[in-house]
Amino acid sequence: MFEYITREPFWLQAWIYWMVFINTASILFLRRAEGRYTLLAWVLVLITMQRLFDSFGYTRILGLARVIWWTPLVIYLLRRRAGFGEGAFGGWARWLVITNAVSLAFDYVDVARWALGERGPA
Repeated sequence: MFEYITREPFWLQAWIYWMVFINTASILFLRRAEGRYTLLAWVLVLITMQRLFDSFGYTRILGLARVIWWTPLVIYLLRRRAGFGEGAFGGWARWLVITNAVSLAFDYVDVARWALGERGPA
């Protein structure tokens, strides 16, 4: 799948690498439930996305992995945002919610387009 990502426009590659960074940074906050749930959701996204890729190739259906696992994560984090506080954790948590919510907006559109018949490469 990595070889397909390297063929994407620079701005999309940068976005993908940002998502990888901000979600992987959850490792730094494993003492907090939000960090543990984020890491769990992130690992599940990666596993699910690889299985979707193996079945369907590099198509819009790959967004389904994030729709499945990040939708509940973002809802959970939004409900806990009052406890984010300041400092490293608070900053990370806010950027995480923004990043994953923006990604989900695109992912829902991509999954809908795939369901409506757009089965070509993403």
